[in-house]
Amino acid sequence: MIEILTSGVALGVHVPGLLLADRLRERGVPAGVSVLERLLPAQKLATTAAMKWAFHREFRFALAGQRIGSNPASASSEQAVLDLLDRWRSDGIRRFVAFSGFWLPLLERYAAGGDDELRVDVCHVDSVSSPSFDKAGPTSLDVRHVWLADAERQALPWTIPVTPRPPVPWPERARRLLVHGGGWGMGTYRERAAALRARTFPLDVVAYEPRDLSADDGVRYFMTDPDWHPWCDDGYPPFGRVRPGAPVDYRRGIGYHGSFDLTRNVVAMVSKPGGGTLLDSLWSATPMVLLEPFGEHERRNAELWQSLGFGISFERWQKSGFDVDTLEGLHHALLRAAPDVPDYPAALAAEVSR
Repeated sequence: MIEILTSGVALGVHVPGLLLADRLRERGVPAGVSVLERLLPAQKLATTAAMKWAFHREFRFALAGQRIGSNPASASSEQAVLDLLDRWRSDGIRRFVAFSGFWLPLLERYAAGGDDELRVDVCHVDSVSSPSFDKAGPTSLDVRHVWLADAERQALPWTIPVTPRPPVPWPERARRLLVHGGGWGMGTYRERAAALRARTFPLDVVAYEPRDLSADDGVRYFMTDPDWHPWCDDGYPPFGRVRPGAPVDYRRGIGYHGSFDLTRNVVAMVSKPGGGTLLDSLWSATPMVLLEPFGEHERRNAELWQSLGFGISFERWQKSGFDVDTLEGLHHALLRAAPDVPDYPAALAAEVSR
């Protein structure tokens, strides 16, 4: 049994954990998922949900909040922590994959109560250490670092497959752009969407709340259920298209997140460079038009994607006259690169079976 440790503060952390769990189960390896925020009391969860709305509505506030944010595990319910550690002991779990640094102190506590040594992989979805690992500080655990992208080496050391389906061939793609702000709908994507519509690009826009919507025949809107949070269940985010005058038919992706079907069929994603979005870009062979990053780790993500030939800044693409042929070149670079990236779930499953 492998326990996968995620956090609900960002879908770019949580969804790759769900993908890893599914890829392991497909190979016959039992995998469980623990979400850090499930250890928080109800009042703290309500505060976390409220912060998501605030970060969506004001990107400058989000950037400031990232700099001063604290470890959510420090507000955990002690009883919830004890119950979780007891469950792990009862199930005999000694192997973990942590997608958030905030889990490391709890793993240290768990290790202190057992005789067998833990095996812990720290899985980085970003190309440099992200804020949760920086804030958690050094750990006494003997961990193995697994990088899905590496800014220092300018490489993709490992990956987690999203789906076995091959990327959609370029000629078969709709000449649409997918515009979004990551799992919390953050950043300048709404302003950029307006600029792109002025150039008559048809858009798929992932809205975050009803007030993000506007009447425009060239835009299709989609949403993740705003009442759902990663700590609610272990499923993929409920996702659906928004149609005027009709309730949203939210559906769960099976084996992967529903928004990936949009990603596969467009000529580019216009988004801030979160780690989960990089993974989507690689597995769909859909290039990124890179918007303003959310912090230093996303700035390094953007630099890496451009240096590898997988993305272009919004400003550079704008100067090219929004040339679609430029995007096609980035698509082919992604197509060439993806087959050579080592499959992390396959390697992990092989280790467990030995």
